[in-house]
Order: sequence, then C-alpha cells, then structure tokens
Amino acid sequence: MTSNESRGATTRLVLLIAALSACVSAPERPRAQAAAATPQKPQPTTNSWPIRQVANPPQPYQNVDQTEAPPPALVSVIRNLGQSFRGKVGIAVRRVGADWTVAWNGNALFPQQSVSKLWVSMTFLDAVDRGKLRLTDTTTITRNDLTLFHQPSAALVARDGGWTTSYSDLMRRAMTQSDNTCNDALLRAAGGPDAVRGFLARRMIKDIRFGPGERLLQSATAGLDWRQDYALGRNFYAARAKLPMSVRVKALDNYLANPPDGAAPSSIVAALAKLKQGDMLSPASTRLLLNVMSEAKTGPQRVKGGVPAGWHYLHKTGTGQDLPPRSTGYNDVGIMTAPDGTSYAVAVMIGSTTVPIPERWALMQAVAKAVAANHETR
Repeated sequence: MTSNESRGATTRLVLLIAALSACVSAPERPRAQAAAATPQKPQPTTNSWPIRQVANPPQPYQNVDQTEAPPPALVSVIRNLGQSFRGKVGIAVRRVGADWTVAWNGNALFPQQSVSKLWVSMTFLDAVDRGKLRLTDTTTITRNDLTLFHQPSAALVARDGGWTTSYSDLMRRAMTQSDNTCNDALLRAAGGPDAVRGFLARRMIKDIRFGPGERLLQSATAGLDWRQDYALGRNFYAARAKLPMSVRVKALDNYLANPPDGAAPSSIVAALAKLKQGDMLSPASTRLLLNVMSEAKTGPQRVKGGVPAGWHYLHKTGTGQDLPPRSTGYNDVGIMTAPDGTSYAVAVMIGSTTVPIPERWALMQAVAKAVAANHETR
C-alpha cells in the first residue's frame, strides 16, 4: 500500500469514528428487516496442529434466527469498519437474549492468545461446580512452573523460591493481569488442554480451539522447541533473536495460517452470551467469573475505551507476538451492558496487522460506539 493510500484509509476510519461519536445520543430506530446472510459451511473443530486451512470469505453479518434482525445501521457500520481496517480483522456483536449476530469475518479462525484464559477459568469453575475442585484449595508454584512473557507471579516465586496460593487467587491473577504462569497452573489443576476442549464440547461451543498451553504455543510460534530455562530472565528472547529471520517468518506464517488456539468471533460472542445467561456455569460461578472479568486491568484503551458513560464492560484481552512490521493476535472480547440492563457480547480480533497501536484502539473503540449508538430498548 502506498503512503497516500495508507493516509486515506486512516482518514476514512477517523471520520467513521467521529460520526459514531456524534450519533451515540440519538440511536437510529429499527428499519425493515435486513436480508439474511448466505449460510456458511461450518469449519472443522479439531484442535490438532497443523490441519488443512479452510477458506472462509468475510460475511457482513450472520442472522442466526430470522425471527429477529439486527439494526441495519449496525450491520453497515461493522461492515465498513472491517473493510477499511488495514489488516485481517474479525468482529462480532451478539445481543444477549436475542437471536442475531452481526459479524465481519465472523466464522474465520483468529489466534486467541490470552483470550483463551477465559476458557481455562470456565473449565476450572465447572470442575468446582461438579465438586472436583475447590476455590480454596492451594498449590505451590516453583521455578519449574514458570512460563514466559507476562508473568508477574515470577517475582513472587523468585523472592521465596516458591509461592503457595489458592486456585481462586490464580484465577483472578490470570484473568485480571493475564498472568501466564497462573493460567498454566490453573490449567493443570483443571485437567489440561483436553479438559478445556471437553468442556467447550459439552457446552456445544464450536469453532473455538484450545492450544497446548503457553510454553509450547509461544515457542512454536517463534520457531523454537521449548526448554524450561527459557522461562528465566531474557533467555527466551535471546534464543529467539538468534534464529534466522527466515525461520521466524515461516513459523509465524504457519501459526497465522492455522492457529492451534484459533477461534471464530461469532463463536466467542455466542459463548459469552451463554455465560451471561447462566448457561455455561452454575449461578455462583457465573457471578464470580463475571465479577472477575469486570476487574480486568489489561486493555483499557481497546474496546473499553469506546464504552460510553453509564454503560459497563467486562472483558478479556489477548496479545500475540510481534515480528516487525507485523503484530499478531491483538484482541478484546467481552460483554457490554447498557444502562437499561441490555447486554451485548462483543469480540474484536486482529489476526495480523502493520498499523500502529492507536489505530487498533480506534477500530476497537469504534465497535463499542457503534453498539451503543444502535442500541434499541425493547
């Protein structure tokens, strides 16, 4: 893309966001029901890596049940946002309790990165609901349990040579701080990746894969075979930097083409809607998880940055590896709730892009503003 084209695309996105901001206080009333989208063939749900990639062209929206239709203006805005963004992006919005989903690239598989921590917490809480585990149970984290990238708990392990805490604390740190070591410890307690896949299958959630865990996933994405000493200091970064660029590019390309942690935005919002409605966990576990998600410290300028005053947003973010000029797996998924109590499940997933972070924020915030601007009370 030329520099003039780049500036033009950015200008169009800024103008679109400005228009959305102006219309938040005066939502458009529903018009005639939009035409139904062409049904799409379901994608394979296997969690193996690699598998054959399945082509999936963008869809403006998918109306799940023709008894209800999304606001036509919201359909148009989501389509325009998806078309104008410079990179591969998936967007989905589902009104909780309704039968419609507005989506762009909604059925394509995007790398989740730390969004997958949401499914780990659900699987753990499901085990609690079934009496297999207790929130008050404790475990000790040692140096052999450390992972890589963001893990604030590593400082606690280093200070005392080991760190003992409750599973409840591990879940809260994994969800609010996106601590990779805490998440992996919670995953082990819940039964590992197969337990997560089994939980999603029992809840009839399709097109959400779960990968092999942080260490194996991130090392393979970088072109490395995992070694535990990579968890210490800057060892992982040093090993990655020594790789030939061709190796790193190939590894990242392979990951993006067929992410083992890939998920469809439309499937994510369906799962979030089921969570909000109490169809994923017990009432007590549902309240606990939603409360924890509301305390998230990550991504304040992503979708949350566009949520209007009076609305509430609880969420989980995800951020993948960079290989300049590319950034990957830049995500935010959550539940927006209007002052009247109506909720919308939202997912914005940027699979790969070269645009700067503020432009990614602008896209995500524009989705939140579009949801609020087109909110219709019943």
